[in-house]
Amino acid sequence: MTRQRFAFCGAELAAVYVLADGRKELHLAEMTGNRSMLYGLPAVLSVDGHSPAAEAYRTGRPLWLTPKALAAYVEEDPHHFPGRVRDDSVKASPARLSLGALPLGHGAKELGCLVVAGDVPDGFSSDRRSLLELYADQVAAGLESAAAHTSGRTAAPRPALGHTLVPMRGGAFILDLASGRMEAHARALELLGIPPDEFGGNVETLLERAVPDDVPALMAVVEPDGLTTDPQQLAFRIRRPGGELRWLGLRCRVMTDEDGTPVRVLGVVADASYLRPSADEVSIVQRLSTRLAGATTVRDVSQIVVNSLRGPLDAGRVAVAEVEADRLVITVLDPPEPRAWPDMWRSEWRSEWPDASMHDLPTLQNALREGHVSLWPPGADVEPALAGIGPGGLAVLPLPADGRMVGVCLVGWDGAHRFGPEERSLLTATAGLVGQALTRAHALDAGHELATMLQRSLLPRKLPSLPGGTAVARYLPATMGLEVGGDWYDVIPLSDGHVALVIGDVQGHSAGAATIMGQIRTAVRAYAVERHPPDVVIARANRLLVGMETDLFATCLYVDLDMEEGIAWFVRAGHLQPILRSPDGRTEELAVEGGPPLGVVADAEFPMTEVGLVPGSVLALLTDGMVESSNVRLEDGMRRVCEVLATAEPGDPGMVADELLSGVNRRDDDVALLLLRYDGTRVRPMRTNWTVWRLPNAVHHARRFAARALRSWGVEEEVDIALLVVSELVTNAIAHTQGEVRLDLTLSSDRLRIAVNDASPRSPVKPAAVDWSATGGRGLLIVEATTASWGSVPLSSGKQVWAEVPLAPRERLAHPRWSGPMPLGPPGGS
Repeated sequence: MTRQRFAFCGAELAAVYVLADGRKELHLAEMTGNRSMLYGLPAVLSVDGHSPAAEAYRTGRPLWLTPKALAAYVEEDPHHFPGRVRDDSVKASPARLSLGALPLGHGAKELGCLVVAGDVPDGFSSDRRSLLELYADQVAAGLESAAAHTSGRTAAPRPALGHTLVPMRGGAFILDLASGRMEAHARALELLGIPPDEFGGNVETLLERAVPDDVPALMAVVEPDGLTTDPQQLAFRIRRPGGELRWLGLRCRVMTDEDGTPVRVLGVVADASYLRPSADEVSIVQRLSTRLAGATTVRDVSQIVVNSLRGPLDAGRVAVAEVEADRLVITVLDPPEPRAWPDMWRSEWRSEWPDASMHDLPTLQNALREGHVSLWPPGADVEPALAGIGPGGLAVLPLPADGRMVGVCLVGWDGAHRFGPEERSLLTATAGLVGQALTRAHALDAGHELATMLQRSLLPRKLPSLPGGTAVARYLPATMGLEVGGDWYDVIPLSDGHVALVIGDVQGHSAGAATIMGQIRTAVRAYAVERHPPDVVIARANRLLVGMETDLFATCLYVDLDMEEGIAWFVRAGHLQPILRSPDGRTEELAVEGGPPLGVVADAEFPMTEVGLVPGSVLALLTDGMVESSNVRLEDGMRRVCEVLATAEPGDPGMVADELLSGVNRRDDDVALLLLRYDGTRVRPMRTNWTVWRLPNAVHHARRFAARALRSWGVEEEVDIALLVVSELVTNAIAHTQGEVRLDLTLSSDRLRIAVNDASPRSPVKPAAVDWSATGGRGLLIVEATTASWGSVPLSSGKQVWAEVPLAPRERLAHPRWSGPMPLGPPGGS
């Protein structure tokens, strides 16, 4: 009987050992087949003992013993060998008996070991080993099912009524890829309900028996274009001749020739009746299939999945995400509040849903690579970003379509959750349906997806860390009409402890609006980095938009904030007023003077408004989609934002942003929100500057100025390096530029910044090589070798070349903080 069960494999005996007693022992749970081949199999094996089963379990790799190797193994330690070889009244003599030990499960799901033996004098061949390994996978699936019915963790799992751990009704097949012919064992044909005389060796006969919804997944396994050498597994349904539905489990492996070319597929089909869903689960799958048939967008598909699974499974969290290159792009989360998700997801929360790098989620990467449902019990060893989704249990559902994984669904439970076999069947069936539905939605909504991807790529992926404050942003696309628009935001670190905050809105909802948004955002960032005054930045962006000859206009609010002093300069171009919350909770709209929207009047003027911020203040910049709609007046919306901001706890700006958005439901327009909590800097940098006169000894005077400043600041160890850098940068500026040259020195807690401004826009170029006999050209190489970093940034009047020298920890001397030139004597003085 065992020879019939393990078709093509040569095995005549199988024994299943399961992990027990605190993962210290392997207990014999079941043995079937020709028991006379090995007798006296121990009921208990030590995991640390000397036996094929224990060795295979410890290493996690199959152990194959030919008759000669088996004899040596027994001779080495006959007392600990699991079973002794009989030499009388047995079908196979010791000289012909081969043995295999195959681990069951891996990683956190280590289950035990499968021992097989057979009359194979030359040892199990490569094909037979592969088939037996696939059978071991089937045994592991049965073992997981049996474990679901076991209350204690240390007790050996027992199979459910009517089932065994070893696949009693299983059969194998071999598919030759060159000819397309399939050789199938009678047991496999019996499972498929195909009479042997009707099977002509064609794979199409197998596919005809499958339920139509499961055919795409089967095609991905047997089609040459979708083949992979990694083991594959799936559960599918067939309809028997009498109309009965039956669940089958398929595991297969692709064999290649010496050149790595796939030549045949080895597969094992086994009865998976333990996957048969209950009537309730069948109705869930049917309802899900019906709803997905009418979904036309990726968002619709994702929302249907969340609504269909979270309630019936009593799950705490459900997320659906697409896989785009090396990033995971979330399409729907439930619950939608960021506080309900782990820290990594909150840190990536830049729009309505976060996206995350797949490199930070290795467990998820492996699940997508393997392509089958993964269930993780409480306390599983997974990365915190996943463990926090389901501390009581986590299900990872890769979503297959067209031979690849197009996405993933994550289901998490807060309380301890036991996964039953019925749940596995529901999740497996759901994964196939959702993957196909996502692919259909992409095909129906290709234009929308392109526009959404364009807009997402134009928004900043992460906001920078700011000294003296914390900035957070939220973006919500419109839920009515085309979900793409022109709202944008940006946070731009500037020199001298300043930061620029920008928020804007391009008229309209279209890919064109998103494109204009990207161009304006890039222009504003470029003008800001060049250190133009705030009114000049907006005026230049306005002239740029006018010159684009587009009918679209944009509103914008630009803030240049000194993070050290707390002084903010506002420029408003047709945009909403900013909202400021004082540390005492008093909240008000700031009266900022404004100009017309960008792109309307070429020579428009944009006045600046100065506002002082004190540590603990919260500044809110927002777009009109948040406060105005067809049924909400602008005044009422602004009043609501002020009320929520006044009562919010400013310690966590992300939580404040979520509270502000909690009342924004169905939206006619995009929503963008940028919040800054201003804390102020604890240690203010010290600054001074010097205008370098173009005299023969200009470098000498610059060095003297720098030396006096550094001594007064208490800098001693790094003086020589600093003066060398000053010499090189000032020399380059005087030798290669015309006009004014200025030396700026800035001392912070851990570094000294040396910057030289000149009137030339041309950036310095570091030479690739310098001739040993050359008299110059080594300046930038010296600067690079002696400093932590250096670079060049454009300015409105030229450029700035800077370098930073790290400082050793020290006690700062007590002295006044200079903000201007040092009172040194004229050049040439003592």
